[in-house]
Amino acid sequence: MSKNKTKSKKIQPEKKRISRKLIIAICAVVVICIIATAVFLVVTQGPLSPEQAKSPVEVAGEYYCMSVDLAYAGNYNEALQDADFALAQNVSSLIPIIQSNRAGILVELGRNNDAISAADVAIYATGNLTTLKSIAWYWKACAFQELNMTSDAAAAYANASALDPSHKIIPDQVCNISPAGNP
Repeated sequence: MSKNKTKSKKIQPEKKRISRKLIIAICAVVVICIIATAVFLVVTQGPLSPEQAKSPVEVAGEYYCMSVDLAYAGNYNEALQDADFALAQNVSSLIPIIQSNRAGILVELGRNNDAISAADVAIYATGNLTTLKSIAWYWKACAFQELNMTSDAAAAYANASALDPSHKIIPDQVCNISPAGNP
């Protein structure tokens, strides 16, 4: 006797296929949701400004440079505002140079006590900043001179001159400080 080796096959139900139209519709809904979310974020938070895309060092450097340019042009109030924006970035490596610049701006604005404070930040900064400290001592000397503190002005000028001998010709022209401390 021969055995029937055929086995009955189970008939499996046909799998339903997802139509292409349905896949396209789902993708379209996902894309629309992504776009709606992006629009919502831009509307509520605003677009990313160029300052937000830059590092604090870049922003501080740009404001510092604008401050210097404005000071050279004689726009001291605007220069001080830009210097303050540069300081607001809190970049520790740039604080001494910004404060040295601020000291000069503050002297030009007649804010001599503030100029002395700004100069002190630059003067007492750590690091080999000879030229920067010389300029800060110079502006401190000018502030002292404007406050009629001639002996303090002469001492500050001596410090500036010791760090940078080119300051020997400046006092008579700008601050009217003589090396002996006489106005």
